[in-house]
Formats: sequence, C-alpha cells, structure tokens
Amino acid sequence: MKLLLRTPLPAFSHPLPAWRGEGRERGSFYICLRKATFILLAALAPFLGTEPLAAQASWQEEFAKMPLIETAPVLNRHNCVRIMLGSFRRNSAVKALIFMPGATDEFYFFRRARATVTNTSPTLLDAVAALTNQTYIRATEVPPFLVLHTAEDPLEPLVMVEDQRTADRMKKKHFEKHALFNDRDWDFVQPILAFDLNIHITPGLRVHESNHFFRHSLAEYDLNGWDALRAVALADKTKFTVKTKKIVFEGDLRYLAKPANLTPDFLLHPDDDGR
Repeated sequence: MKLLLRTPLPAFSHPLPAWRGEGRERGSFYICLRKATFILLAALAPFLGTEPLAAQASWQEEFAKMPLIETAPVLNRHNCVRIMLGSFRRNSAVKALIFMPGATDEFYFFRRARATVTNTSPTLLDAVAALTNQTYIRATEVPPFLVLHTAEDPLEPLVMVEDQRTADRMKKKHFEKHALFNDRDWDFVQPILAFDLNIHITPGLRVHESNHFFRHSLAEYDLNGWDALRAVALADKTKFTVKTKKIVFEGDLRYLAKPANLTPDFLLHPDDDGR
C-alpha cells in the first residue's frame, strides 16, 4: 500500500499578483471608457438640440417675451380673444393657447369680463395676469397647452379608443404648422382637421349634430395629430371616440361648477359700451 502524502501549499505574502494587476488594468479601462462617453455626449449636445442640465423655460417666461399685437387699455369682448390669440408665438413651453367655453362665455354670453392693462408695453403675460386677477377666468397649463377657462370647464377631454392602431397613427400625424381659430365654428375647423390627419371625422358639415358644439378660439404651433384632436375637443367642449380609420366627435355634457355670481337678469344689463 502506498501512502499519499499531501504537500502543503506554499504561503504567498502577495497572493494572486497576476489577478491584481489585471484588476488595475480593467479599472483603468472603465475609467477611460466613461471619460470618452462623457466627451462624446458633450460633443453631440449641440446637434441634439439640447444642452446638458438646461432647464426648460416656463410658460410665464415665454409669454413675457411676446408683446401684444395691439395696445388696448381695456381687454373686453370686442378685442381680448383676437389680441391674445394673435400675440401668441412659437415657444419652448406650450404649443397652443386655448380659450375654453367657460372663458368665452364670460365675454360673449355673460358680457362681464373686462380687464385693465396698465403696462405701457404690455405682453401676453400681462394680458393673462390681468384676466386672472380681474375676472373669473383662470389660466392652467395642460401640456402641451395653456388653457384659459373658468371653474365650470373640465380640463381634459373625454377620449375613448376603440382602435389603438388608429390612435397611434394620429400621434404620428402633423397638424398645421400654425393655426389661429378666432370664434370659428365646426364647419370651418372640421375640414382642416380631417385633411391634416388624413382621416374621416364626424359629424360632417352642415349637420344637426354639430349645432351645439361651442365655437373654437385657439392658436397653435406644430401640434401633432393627437394633440390637435385634444385641443379642438377642449375648445368646442366635445368628446371623441377613435374607431377604425374614423374619429367621432360628440358634445360633452360635463360641467364642474355653475358660473360664479351670476344674477338671473344678467341678459338685461348691457356691457359698459352700451351694447
């Protein structure tokens, strides 16, 4: 019988030196890779259209850069919507300015919205501030829009998607590069919307179903098809259903509150211009 003797392993004062050297090389490699990646991203930043860690401007900052197209000491039902929509410009904060039905009712139906602008060189921000401080109209950012509304207006349209492929296709479509609808009815807006989105939209023209849609007051730049549908629905107080190759609009009967401080005889009192 042979006895197998185990030979003790030699003691190493620095075990696995090759492995440690490899680790140093591997660590240096990863450090160099991270530096190269950072340098590459910094070089590409101008071409990507963004700057590292740059904060996006707020709508207030952008509106402060937009002078009113017309100086009016008082904003009222005869000039306000026209001036504010005409003063809206392309910017990095919001793509559309929308007057919802509650806001336009304050001008055209209740005839009580008036706001004094005291600045010598007023901007769109001054006009928004005057309205929100002196009338029942509010301003709320509903990305990518700034919405002027009252307490009665729901701030997101009701949307039902029955065909997801059609909905996805709308998000890839492009609406007008710039559109301005000042008190425009459905028969004006519907053909533009249907043509740009290349889809069948109902109701059609001159039909009873659209008689109760509110008139559209909005200005926009570069909306995609989906946001254009949302903007129109907010402006005319409708809801829409996405079907296969078809969009169906219907009246939205929701309201969140009654108009504030409304007297029963409001129609008997003319505005300050006597009209």
